[in-house]
Amino acid sequence: MKILPKKNLGQNFLIDENILNIITELGNINNVDLVLEVGPGTGNLTQKILEKKPKSFTIIEKDKKLVDFLKKKFNKKIDIINEDMLKFSYEKNLNKRIIVFGNLPYNISTQILSKWIKIKKLENFYKKFILMFQKEVANRIIAKKNSKDYGRLSVLSNWRLDITKHFNISKNCFRPKPKIDSTILSFKPKINNEFNIKNPKNLEMVTRTLFSNRRKMINKSFKKLFGSQNSIAKDLDLNLKLRPEELNCDMFYKIAMTYENLLN
Repeated sequence: MKILPKKNLGQNFLIDENILNIITELGNINNVDLVLEVGPGTGNLTQKILEKKPKSFTIIEKDKKLVDFLKKKFNKKIDIINEDMLKFSYEKNLNKRIIVFGNLPYNISTQILSKWIKIKKLENFYKKFILMFQKEVANRIIAKKNSKDYGRLSVLSNWRLDITKHFNISKNCFRPKPKIDSTILSFKPKINNEFNIKNPKNLEMVTRTLFSNRRKMINKSFKKLFGSQNSIAKDLDLNLKLRPEELNCDMFYKIAMTYENLLN
């Protein structure tokens, strides 16, 4: 059966054997109860993972044609779930220690990462995420303050996850060849996170409001969140003349916690 990538699903299949081997080695699969792969494509990485003999292995694939292809290719060696990775309930597996592999479709990569970040008690169950993004998206995820890529995605990603950049992957390693290179990042949930924001929507509100005018001082945006209570800025030791890109992630978390407490 010949499988043609679907552009509307953002499918680009990784075909470089060397890269596939390296990605698999990043997982340390022997120490986990479940390996979960999302967006397996034609199963190139799936095969490499299977060779490591994980205790339990599940893949999630939306494309029915790919699901039929993978069932035929791997028989009953793995559990295959035909579902949209954005709609799947990842909380179903919260009795296991999990490693997630994913060559995320370019068009939903930030949405799926955001969904995982919001899983309750993430650090108790998920050991590591090994994910591939478009290079420009990866740059936004790992960006530091005072850089052009620093923004809402940087702040949200670093809230509950420690992030490591491993390497870039040339667009020539894919079929069909995308227009941009990719990057492999790994994410480990933070065990003792000092920023206990109970509702992620409050962090999203703070970052959306403050980054709405990223080239201007935050004083007006801050007022939208807190009114004219300049005492809050003083308590936070926050200079309202700064631009949002000049605030480090920790400051955004402190602002979000303060905002959340005022709502309660």
